Amino acid sequence: MEHLRAVNDMVVRFANVNGTGSASANNMFAKSIFRMGIPVAPKNIFPSNIQGLPTWYEVRVSEKGYLGRRDGIDLMVCVNPQSLAQDVASVQPGGYFVYDNTKKLHPEFVRDDIHYIGIPMTEMCNHHFSEPRQRQLFKNVVYVGALAALLNIEWEVLTGIIRDQFKKAEKLIAPNIKALELGRQYIHDHFAYPLDIRVERRDLVGDSVLIDGNTAAGLGALYGGATVAAWYPITPSTSVVNAFEKYAHQLRTDPETGRRKFAIIQAEDELAAMGMVMGATWNGARAFTATSGPGVSLMSEFLGLAYFAEIPVVLVNVQRGGPSTGMPTRTQQADLLLAAYASHGDTRQVLLFPSSPKECFDHTAAAFDLADRLQTPIIVMTDLDLGMNDHMSPPFHWDDLRAYDRGKVLDAEALENIQQFGRYLDTDGDGICYRTLPGTHPTKGSFFTRGTSKDEYARYTEDGAAYTRNVDRLIKKWETTKKYLPPPELFQESNHHAQGLLFFGTTAYPALESMDLMQEEGIGFDAIRLTAFPFNETVDAFIRDHEQVFVIEQNRDGQMRSLLINELGVNPQKLVSVLNYDGKPISANVIKNQIVGRFQAVG
Repeated sequence: MEHLRAVNDMVVRFANVNGTGSASANNMFAKSIFRMGIPVAPKNIFPSNIQGLPTWYEVRVSEKGYLGRRDGIDLMVCVNPQSLAQDVASVQPGGYFVYDNTKKLHPEFVRDDIHYIGIPMTEMCNHHFSEPRQRQLFKNVVYVGALAALLNIEWEVLTGIIRDQFKKAEKLIAPNIKALELGRQYIHDHFAYPLDIRVERRDLVGDSVLIDGNTAAGLGALYGGATVAAWYPITPSTSVVNAFEKYAHQLRTDPETGRRKFAIIQAEDELAAMGMVMGATWNGARAFTATSGPGVSLMSEFLGLAYFAEIPVVLVNVQRGGPSTGMPTRTQQADLLLAAYASHGDTRQVLLFPSSPKECFDHTAAAFDLADRLQTPIIVMTDLDLGMNDHMSPPFHWDDLRAYDRGKVLDAEALENIQQFGRYLDTDGDGICYRTLPGTHPTKGSFFTRGTSKDEYARYTEDGAAYTRNVDRLIKKWETTKKYLPPPELFQESNHHAQGLLFFGTTAYPALESMDLMQEEGIGFDAIRLTAFPFNETVDAFIRDHEQVFVIEQNRDGQMRSLLINELGVNPQKLVSVLNYDGKPISANVIKNQIVGRFQAVG
């Protein structure tokens, strides 16, 4: 029978039952390979319940540094009878299937083109551990120990991770190492090892860290100067505020008095959360909220108020599968149009598209400067894949002396030199007006903040000319916005290709990998990665310079394609959608197959 053969190039998937403590063991596996200097890309595919349903954890190991999801499973570890048939079917021919053979495997699950490795995990744990909970938890550690032998994972690395993980609960170190040893020894006694797929130490990760995007965004909010977070819990964004709270306790607490210099409010709903954020920022604080698609829907009314009244707001939107409740624990990029035009009337919102944890940190921190500078909502558009999965990332840059850009805020001295303060008066001709904070001056600078039509001095009016001047100024500000946003990233050589790829967010890794795959078949592309909306002029030029541009996105309706057509006025026939919306992160092969299929269809 064929054996898959590879060094530092494989996908290992774990099939578990949700709520059985498998996450810690699976994470230990990914981290051990990462600590051997090999790039990894873990993906957690989990159900929207607390306990009992199937859950999967994939780890892609790639010496070439490919960090997108890859199709095909090389080694499956299955400890969940519910998903057995599906898990057996997912293994590539010549691959390996590790399972608990305490009970004999039914013949219907036996294939003649894959290799079976049975380990009596339940029997071993029942014999060596007395407590029922320990028996369940350590079964997960047993299979990690077995993989150490099968895949050539360094033993000192694994045991070091356990010592690090339980340094505050040292009594757990010995039984965890014992469980690891049980799995490793069983392989030594019963199988040839290591397998033909294995890992070998490299030096390919440098000073990178493994971190999820939500934690990075929470840290970014702290670095950006946030002192207030108002939120309502929703998957997959909850851990953004959790991370902010964790690090705020460390960095925003006075070491001498213990006084907390931050406020976190769990509101009664998403609408209230956004209202609290607006109130805090209007009063001079830096505040934010985090949510997902259903929350953005509820916040839309206040987002319109913040846009029209010109109140700085930062929102982290961790997208999931919709519409309605949709798939709460699956990933998509399906909130683009909702977020770009959030609220009724002629409304446009600024969007940022991070593609890595480092950009989650950088973009979230920058969002507070942008919100203050532009006096408008800034929405950081991540997704479940980026937010809740660990990713290999360069370390974040933290400068304790960083100065915040508060934008056009008048102090008391400036107000003394102004005859009459006009809150919505375009003094500089860039569409951005000067504002004041409450209490700045005893007699000057106050104004009424309203969502109704007003004149340049914030006075209510229904005069059509005054209304038109105001909304036209907002479009001028929209154009000014472009120069403050991060520019797109171009991937092209001096001799341009006729075809281009356009992508953003978490489609970046698989898109770049797909370019390599297609280059091997003689198909070359230029590419551009979008980082923000409104679009930089480079985006328009890129589309016009290419005969055809494939727009890669994770939603059904090609929302980014629609946004490009609507905003740039480009020929719709030049933009071809490459779509994935089944809730799993898009892969390079999916991209390649759709594009190559398009070429074949047109001859």
